[in-house]
Amino acid sequence: MTVYLDNSATTRCFDKVRGYMSEIEDMYYGNPSSMHMAGIEAEKHVRYATEVFSRLLKAGPKEIVYTSGGTESDNLALIGCARANSRLGKHIITTKIEHPAVLETCAYLEKEGFDVTCLEPDGSGRVREDDLRAALRDDTIMVSVMYVNNEIGSLQPIAKLGKIIKEHNENTLFHVDAVQGFGKFRINPSREKIDLLSISGHKIHGPKGVGVLYINDKVRIHPVIFGGGQQRGLRSGTENVPGIAGMAKAADLLYTDFETGTGRLYELKTMFINELMNLEGVTVNGLPEESPEAGDTLEARVRMSAPHIVSASFEGIRAEVLLHALEDKGIYVSSGSACASNKPAISATLKAIGVKPSLLDSTVRFSMCVETTKEELDYTLEALKEILPALRRYTRR
Repeated sequence: MTVYLDNSATTRCFDKVRGYMSEIEDMYYGNPSSMHMAGIEAEKHVRYATEVFSRLLKAGPKEIVYTSGGTESDNLALIGCARANSRLGKHIITTKIEHPAVLETCAYLEKEGFDVTCLEPDGSGRVREDDLRAALRDDTIMVSVMYVNNEIGSLQPIAKLGKIIKEHNENTLFHVDAVQGFGKFRINPSREKIDLLSISGHKIHGPKGVGVLYINDKVRIHPVIFGGGQQRGLRSGTENVPGIAGMAKAADLLYTDFETGTGRLYELKTMFINELMNLEGVTVNGLPEESPEAGDTLEARVRMSAPHIVSASFEGIRAEVLLHALEDKGIYVSSGSACASNKPAISATLKAIGVKPSLLDSTVRFSMCVETTKEELDYTLEALKEILPALRRYTRR
C-alpha cells in the first residue's frame, strides 16, 4: 500500500483539473492579451478563474491578482506594500512561526530600513491578542500573520487579530498567508479585516507554479515585477492560462460539499491523534490546551486547529530515520517544511512553541487531504507500532 501523508508540501492534482488543463493547452493556447479570437478564447478561462476566486472570497474581480505561487504572493504583498506606504511608517509586525516566504522577505525589508517585530506564539502556536496590541505602534504600516501554520497546523484567530489592528489604526494593512488555510476554511477577507491574502495552487489539488494574491482595492501597492503591464500593471508577464484555470477548477471542486469533506478530515485527524497519543513516547504538537474556549474533549481541541496537519514528536528517534523507515513501507511523511529546504534543519516553529530540545530533531509532520482514507491512517498506525520499538532498540545500542 502507498500512503501519501505529505499534502502540506504538495497535493495530487485532481483528475478533473488535469483534464481541464490539458484541454486548454490543446485548444486554447492563445495569449490572453492578444486581440484576435485565439487570445479572446484563452482570456475567457482566466475570466472563469477570476469569477471563481471572487465568489469564494466575496471579492471584486479587480481584487484578484495571479502570481507564480504562495512565495511570490507573499513577496508582492510585503515588498509592494512596504514600498508604497513607507511615508506613513516603517514598522512591520509578523510572527516567529511564519513561512520563510514571509520571514525572509521581512529580513530583506529590514536591510531596506524597515523595522520588523516578530511576535512569540503561545505553546500551541497561536498569536496572543494582547501581544499584538502591545506591539502595534503609530508607525506600524503592516501586520502579516499566517492563517494556518504549515508545520503544526495551529489556527490563528485571524478575525480577532484583524479587529485589533483596525481598531488601532484602520490604515494599517493586514496580510494573511492563507496557503495552508484556503481550501480548509471559508475565508472572507472583508469580514476578517484582511487587506491582502496569499493562495497557492498546488496546496489545493491544483497545479504547481501558480497562485493568487487578493488585494483589497483600497490598498496602495507597488509592483515588484515589471514588463508588459498585464493585470493592471500589478504583475506583468503573460498569464499562465492553464495553471490559473486549473487552480480555479481545483478550488471550485474543493468548496463543493465543503462541510462534508472538512468534517470527515476532522474525524480522521481526531482518530489519528487519539491513537498516536496511546503510543509510548509520542507527543502531539500544536493542539490548544484544555480551556473554556477550546473545550475539554480531544475532538473540540482538534477543531481549533487545521483539519489536515498533525505534528508528532517521537522520543528517542531522529525524524529523518523514522521518515525513511516509514518510506520503506510506502508511507510518505515530512520532517518539516518542504517549502523551506530539502535538507533537515531544526524547526524555528518547534523552538518558538517550546518543544523540548530533545524532541526538536524527533518531530514528523503527517498531512492529509480530502482523498486520505481511514484505511491509510490505520495502515500508518500499524506501521508505527511495528517500527517505533525496533528503532528505539537500535538507538539504545
